[in-house]
Order: sequence, then C-alpha cells, then structure tokens
Amino acid sequence: MVPFAGYNMPVQYPLGVLKEHNWTREKAGLFDVSHMGIAYLRAHDGKHETAATALESLVPADILNLKPGRQRYTQLTNDEGGIMDDLMVARSADPEHASWLYLVVNAARKDVDYAHIGERLPNDVELMPFDGFTLVALQGPEAIDVMAKYDPAAHELPFMGTAPLNIAGHSIHATRSGYTGEDGFELPLPNEHAVAICDELLSDKRVEAIGLGARDSLRLEAGLCLYGHDIDETTSPVEAGLTWSIQKRRREGGGFPGAARIQHEIANGPSRKRVGIKPEGRAPAREGTVIQDTAGNDIGGVTSGGFGPTAGGPVAMGYIASDHASAGTAISLLVRGKPMPATVADMPFAPHRYKRG
Repeated sequence: MVPFAGYNMPVQYPLGVLKEHNWTREKAGLFDVSHMGIAYLRAHDGKHETAATALESLVPADILNLKPGRQRYTQLTNDEGGIMDDLMVARSADPEHASWLYLVVNAARKDVDYAHIGERLPNDVELMPFDGFTLVALQGPEAIDVMAKYDPAAHELPFMGTAPLNIAGHSIHATRSGYTGEDGFELPLPNEHAVAICDELLSDKRVEAIGLGARDSLRLEAGLCLYGHDIDETTSPVEAGLTWSIQKRRREGGGFPGAARIQHEIANGPSRKRVGIKPEGRAPAREGTVIQDTAGNDIGGVTSGGFGPTAGGPVAMGYIASDHASAGTAISLLVRGKPMPATVADMPFAPHRYKRG
C-alpha cells in the first residue's frame, strides 16, 4: 500500500506485478479505482441539449450528439489549449434522466475539476459530485464471460457503451471501457454493497485483484496517457495524439477553451508530438529521461517508461520535436548521463482488444 492522490492504494497483491499484468492479459483482473471522482451534470429543464451545450463550452468533444447509453473520452482544456484533466462523459440511457451526463475524472484533479466546472456552468445546469459509488474495473479477455454469468445482456454492450447490468442481485450502470487496452467493464458499485460485490467477483477463479503497478504497465503498453505525466496543463490534445477525441463539428466550430491553438495545431501540425519509444537492450527509460537526436542535440523527454511484459522488453513514451517523431527514427536516451540507443515506435506496444461493433 502506498500514498496515491491522497489515498492509500495497493501497488500489488500476492501475485506480484508481473503475474498480475499477465493475468489481466490472459484472464480477468479486478482493479480498485474508487479514488476516481464521479459526478453528474444535470439540466434543470430536463433537456440533454442544455447540459451538453454547457459542457461543450469546457471540452472539445461533441457532447450534443452523444447518444443515450454511450460514453466519450475528452479533456477539460484551459484558455491556452492545455489539458486540465482528461475525463469520461457518459449519457444516461434512462429516459427519466435524459439530461444527465455522468462524469469520471482523475482523483488528483477532482477538486480542481469540480471548482472549474461549477464556476462556469449556467444557472440552469448543476454539477453534482457523488460520493455514493465505489468504482472498480474488471479487465481482460475473460471479463465478458464473468459478467455474462450474472447477466447475459453484457454480451450486447459495445465498447464505450453504458447500460444497467445485474451483478449478484444488484443493478449496476456498467460501462464497457477501461484503462488496460483489454476488453472489460468499469463498474460503479453502491458503497454499501461494494465489498460484497467485489468478494463475489473475486470468488470466480478467473478473477484476481490487480494493483497500481500492473495497472501502469498495462496502460503504458496500451499507449494510454496518465494525467500529470503524459498530459498536463502545458500539453494540448493535438501534441498528445488525442485529436481523434475531437469530433469534426468541434474541430471546425471551436467554442471551447484554447480552441485557437488546438485548431491551429490540427491544421498545421504541432511543434512536438507524443511518441512511443523502444530502448535497445533491457534497461528501461524512466520519466524525465532526456531524449537526444543521434548528433547529441536535446529534442525531448520521456514522460512514462518501464518494462513491458507483453512487449517483452522496455517501452516508453514521451514528447519529441515533430521533425524527429516518425516511427523508425533513431534516437538516444540519456540514462545516468550516458546516451543509450533507442527507436521511435508506433503505439500501442500491445494490441488493443476492445469489443467493437
């Protein structure tokens, strides 16, 4: 157990980080992500358009056209086009909650996020932080069979979809999403039933508890950003390779903080890009490692790095000047003052296995 974002969090369970990583790739891992922030955005007039328009003034994603029962990844941007946080936004499939948007934000940023959103909402839209849920994630290729044991409707839920599923007698508004690159589900459990439901899931021999260590190696292999490391208030969504999360209507129309910078970078390219990095040999490149070109000039820095069990060696990601960012480019990593050879690589390092369609 270690301090993490103001909470005590498990780095590993008895299996250990390596076995937990491989277990999630092969079976189903249960992750405690109850430190994340959960909130609702609700329009007083009961209209989705009202809540969506309010949120679109703060994020670059198309929320207006988000369909009931669907979830979308986006970012809170500042006036300079930097990322204040990344978050998930889901639209309820319940007709009684037609105007409700469900937000999941990062633990270390939730107080900042809630204050930022709350201060900028119109009077007819309300932000409601909600502490009544414990968020857990069931991830891995066997997660679907575990979920379907309780509710066969799990098979019908597509990637980034949300719907109520029954787990051990409890109706849970599950989303088919996660942070590992694997198929899986994120489950907001009612606090009073969370321990019992987790015990029930862990009683299945296909499920093991997985800690922060394996969570980090899994998301790194999947090429997914960690806030405060790979993205922050100085990085734009375009630099971070997240342009895919900005739909065409918003790219063209703007209307969100930092739109001028982001639209300029979409049209002309950013000066630096987030890239994958494959060091040669077995030594990992950690966060903060300076990246140089083969002539010894500084061209960027590593933001996340470590050993990739599925990739079979060290992997990293970081920001590099755009003219050196093509896959296959030879670079050097300054490890303990010594340049070590590496190559710019495509991400993800392990293939995504989301359930699409």
